[in-house]
Amino acid sequence: MKRAVRPLVLVVVLVALGITVHFEASVDAQGAAYATGVLVLVSSVAIAVTISARRQRERGKTILFSCVSLVFIYTTIANRVERPDGLKIAAFFIAAVLLVSLLSRFRRSTELRATSVMFDTQAQDIIQQATSDGLIRLIAHEPVNTSKERYVHKHEHAILASHIPVHAPVVFLEVRVSDYSDFAQDIDVRGVTRHSQWVLEATAPSVSTAIAALSMAIRDQYEVMPHIYFRWTEGNPLLNLAKFIFLGQGEIAPLTREVLREAEPNLQRRPWVHVG
Repeated sequence: MKRAVRPLVLVVVLVALGITVHFEASVDAQGAAYATGVLVLVSSVAIAVTISARRQRERGKTILFSCVSLVFIYTTIANRVERPDGLKIAAFFIAAVLLVSLLSRFRRSTELRATSVMFDTQAQDIIQQATSDGLIRLIAHEPVNTSKERYVHKHEHAILASHIPVHAPVVFLEVRVSDYSDFAQDIDVRGVTRHSQWVLEATAPSVSTAIAALSMAIRDQYEVMPHIYFRWTEGNPLLNLAKFIFLGQGEIAPLTREVLREAEPNLQRRPWVHVG
């Protein structure tokens, strides 16, 4: 929690220092900027109340609050035109928030984001049945095409590219991206049998971190070493990296390996990542 709050504290301190330097520590000179902030806040509140009254079909209040909103909007615009310092400070504050947010998200992009991993009854049965020789083979599969032909093709490719024994049991692992703004959440894993194939389904803010967390949970709860099989992602690697940072998708294989490397320093206990 402290690491999550720290960037916001840095932004507030940075903006406060910037304002102090810009106005040469003069309280009187900051009056116009302060007034702009207050006017924007009051205007927003007036508009919100107007919308609320309109939704409740209160005609009289809607007209009254609309007039009040127009007055505050006009005053805010006039204040900004005469003294644009408030707008400059707002732009500086927004830029600082965006910059620090991007740096923070980039630095923490490979953290293990799962607060817990829970397997339902069918998922537990699948894991136990798929375990052989002290390991379990997980094939990462994007849950866009769930046809029988796609599963068969993905399995055959893993056999050819990663030399999985033909008759070895495998489990398909599918992660759907939820709200990526949620940095961490509990991951509930559901087990299903689709087209005679074992599938583990989960929803998480990030595919790579979810796969890493799930594989480590299987290792710890079932005392079996997971082997995860990926295909290389097509496309520009820099674009795929940006997709991972902002959307939780992208170059899944190397990022999963990096998340595992940071989460588990002991190489002997780290789940294996295969890419072909």
